[in-house]
This record gives sequence, structure tokens and C-alpha cells, in this order.
Amino acid sequence: MAVSQKADMERGPMPDAAPGLDYDVLIIGAGISGMYQLHLLRRLGLKVRVFEAGTGVGGTWYWNRYPGARFDSESWSYGYSFDQELLDEWDWTEHFSPQPVTERYLNRFADKFDLRRDIAFQARVAAAHYDDAGRFWTLTLEDGSRHTARFLVTAVGPLSAPTYPRLPGLGDFKGEAWHTGLWPKHTVDFTGKRVAVIGTGASAVQAIPEIAKTAGHLTVFQRRPNWCTPLHNAPIDRAEMAEIRSRYPQIFERCRETAACFVHTADQRGTFEVSEEEREAFWEKRYAEPGFGIWQGNFRDVLIDRAANALLSDFVARKIRQRVTDPAVADKLIPKDHGFGTRRVPQETGYYETFNRPNVELVSILDTPIQRITATGLETSTGAFDFDMIVYATGFDAITGSLDRIDIRGAGGRALKDRWKGDLSTCLGMLVDGFPNLFMVMGPHTALGNIPRSIEYNVEWIAGLLDHMTGRGLSVAEPRPQAVAEWTAFVKKKGEGLLSNEVDSWMTGVNSNVDGKQVRIIARYSGTAPEYRQWCDAVAQGGYRELDLA
Repeated sequence: MAVSQKADMERGPMPDAAPGLDYDVLIIGAGISGMYQLHLLRRLGLKVRVFEAGTGVGGTWYWNRYPGARFDSESWSYGYSFDQELLDEWDWTEHFSPQPVTERYLNRFADKFDLRRDIAFQARVAAAHYDDAGRFWTLTLEDGSRHTARFLVTAVGPLSAPTYPRLPGLGDFKGEAWHTGLWPKHTVDFTGKRVAVIGTGASAVQAIPEIAKTAGHLTVFQRRPNWCTPLHNAPIDRAEMAEIRSRYPQIFERCRETAACFVHTADQRGTFEVSEEEREAFWEKRYAEPGFGIWQGNFRDVLIDRAANALLSDFVARKIRQRVTDPAVADKLIPKDHGFGTRRVPQETGYYETFNRPNVELVSILDTPIQRITATGLETSTGAFDFDMIVYATGFDAITGSLDRIDIRGAGGRALKDRWKGDLSTCLGMLVDGFPNLFMVMGPHTALGNIPRSIEYNVEWIAGLLDHMTGRGLSVAEPRPQAVAEWTAFVKKKGEGLLSNEVDSWMTGVNSNVDGKQVRIIARYSGTAPEYRQWCDAVAQGGYRELDLA
């Protein structure tokens, strides 16, 4: 850890805090990242304020409350690991926690550490501008209020800027319309209604089976299918929870060791190093196990070797055909434009069987594109559909989108969005040259994977840097251009040979719903989490020589 959770870290304010500044640190977002960052920085004695657009804490688990929303990482590997009391007192009810339970957990965290007193709710940030002369940041909220601080931390998440399809007539529909990433708090009743779901990504894959249970008729509009595998969720009783709790040290150590911080990691055998019978048995076992094992725990070459990937894709395609009774529908649900695991793999519960229901219809918008939204539904190239409700499961402007929607301007007034136009470059995924005192939790080029495990590391690293600066009377931190160039080159090198970087997806920065995001870039760090931490640890242990500190 960059900051000890056991040490008494009470300090005074920053030694050279500029007269008239409102705070030492401003944080954007009160999700898993923002709350933990607030907790650690308060322990350093810093005056901190968090601005949250929602009415409550939770981030992803506040906004995404659509039917079926839940973890696809094991619950007991997902929560905060640093506080033993919280680990001892919290019981997970399912191996893959549903949204309401997760939201309660995060509210419990906020209560335990009395975080709300330093959080402003319904406070959406419109702009963040750096003052060169005064060396501080000013945040401007949508209500026009302004707040200043020496340091700015963005804790906005890589998947928090919902996007809608670029279709005419979006505002014309007279029925109910909801985006999965902006779901209302009140109950949405599908009973007997004609419902359209546009999209078949991870959120849709969770929502569609739930909506189909009560909808009069559900029409799913699919642009391109995803490879989906069974979640195999199950409840956790008190005895099992006690057993899990006894293993927390081993669970979190396992997450630290694995490539993507999951409890799963690649099998060290190659696909063609075993017999066909062994290979099939291995895949059957993985397909029947809970969670991401078939993606993250497969043969070591399935994400880099085309022939190996093709065999695995054929295996999963056979599973889809076994589960969907209409061969034509099954064929529509099998991806043709990418191999298994080269895009994020949605985990599902009865998703494919949903298309066997008489009240569910699948429409390919590659074959029959949607032309417009109308007052009563939508029109495709072959005709009109009438609906009572439209659900937009059309995803997010990922990785940079949550930062792009804030007018962030660094030294000389340069916009961060312009700095990244055409390509991305960062230092450790947390800093950008030309943007002093800006720290990004889970920014571009950080280790993703099991997100809370990566969040904890990022938050602790940033807190460690500010602790280092506080103790030395330093007030400015900016990465040196050479450090940015070296890290960005390393990120690109780690992406070489990955089949996923040859595919259009949010992981390669492509989003057809967002202007200017139709070209693939290296939007994420593709190396292992241990490698990432080793690089970041070396920077800290070397006294942050990669940064200009003043």
C-alpha cells in the first residue's frame, strides 16, 4: 500500500496552500474510487470536497439499476479489502451481487467512515480549469458555482458516460424511454407492454431475460452479437459466508497475483499441447463453472493465436446452438466479426433461452437498419414497429468519455480532449503532462480487470504521492514528457499481438455513437496488473523522479 491504513496520519493543511483556496483537493465522483480517495486524503489531514452528480453514493451501482444488474466478478473479490472491520461485518448474499445489495454495501461504507459530510450531491461538474499563475484548479458546476483547490482527482470511472444511438427522432417517442446506464429509482413495470431493447451488450444481456418475464412482447434490436457465457450465480448462506470470510487474505492475495486481478488466471498450457479430448473436457469444465473462468482462465494462447481462438469460438458457438431452438435465431446470436474473448465477454443467466420464448423477437439491424425513432416506436428499412417502451442498452463513451464531457483545461488553457485527439498518452494512466496536479483514478492506460482491486491501488498510489508532497512542502506535480513517452510506449508494446486490439470495441476506443471515435487506438493497458504495480511502485520508491515536483 502506498498509504498505511493503520498508521496515525493526522496532518495539518498543505504547508504552502495558496491564500483564498477553498480546499486542498477536489474529487469528481462519489463512487468506489471517489469515496476511498476521500477517506485516505482526509486521513492525511487534507481539506477535501467531493462533487457527485447523483443524489447518493455508489457511482456505477447508483446509476445502473436496470433489471438484472449485478456483478460479473465474484462478490467476495470485489469489495474494499483494506478495512478488516468492514470485511468482518458485511455478508454478501450471492456469489455475484445484485445492484440493490451492492448499493447498500457502498452506502454502508459511506456511513462507516462518515463520508457524506464532505460530499456535495446533485453537483455535476461542467468545467475544470488550471490557473498557471496561482497553480491551482477551479471547478465550475452546472449551477455556476465555483470551487478552488491545489489538486484535482477525477474518480469518474471508465464506463460512466452513457451514449444513445445517433438516430433522428430520439425525442419524438411518446412512450416510456430509459437508458440502462441512467435507470430511474422508481419501479419500471413491463407487464403486458410492447417493449423494445436496442443493444445486446453486457447490460442488455442482463436486462433482456428479466424484461421478457413480464413483457407482453419484447423485440430485441441487435447490431452485432457478443459471445456470452453462463454466470452460474448462486446464493451464499451464513455458513458459506463464514468460510469465505476466513479466506479473505488468500482471496485478495490471489487477486494481487493474477493478470487481471480476478480469482481466475490463464492456464499455462497451450491449446494444441493437449489432446482434442482433453481440450473439450477442459472447455466443458470452464463453461460449467461460475464467472469469468472460461475467459480469464483459458489456455494461455487463446487470445493471441488465431487457430486456438477459432477452436474456442467454435466450442462456444456449439453451446449457443444447443441452447437456442430456432437455428436461424441461433445463427444471428453467434458473432461473425470477432473471436471469443477478443471483446469483453458478458456473463448471462438464461439469456439464450430467452429467445426461445414466444413473446421475444430478435431483429438484426445489420440486415434491417433502424432509420428513425417515431412518436409510437421506430422504423427500420423494412417497416414500422409500435412500442409502449424503448430501452436503450447502447453502452457508454468508454475510457475517455467521462473525462471528455467535462471541459478540462490544463496549462496554457489546453483542453484535455484536444491533448488526446487522435491518440492517448499518459504517465501510469494517472497523470498527463501539461496538466499539473491532475490525478486520474482508473484513467486511460491503467490496469482494468477486476475494477475495485485496481481502484484501491490507484487511490493508494495517489494518496502516497500527496503524502510525499505534504511532508516536503511541495505543491505542484506534473509528469515529465519523457516519462509519459516511456509509459505510453510500454502500453503499446504490451498490446502487440493481442487479437482484441484488432477488433472494434470500447476497449480499443471505438464507439460508433460518438463523433470522432471510429478509429481504433490503444485505449487500455493490456499488460498484467503485477507488471503495472511494479512500474508504479518503482516510481514511488525512487522518489518520483519521473515527475517534476515543486
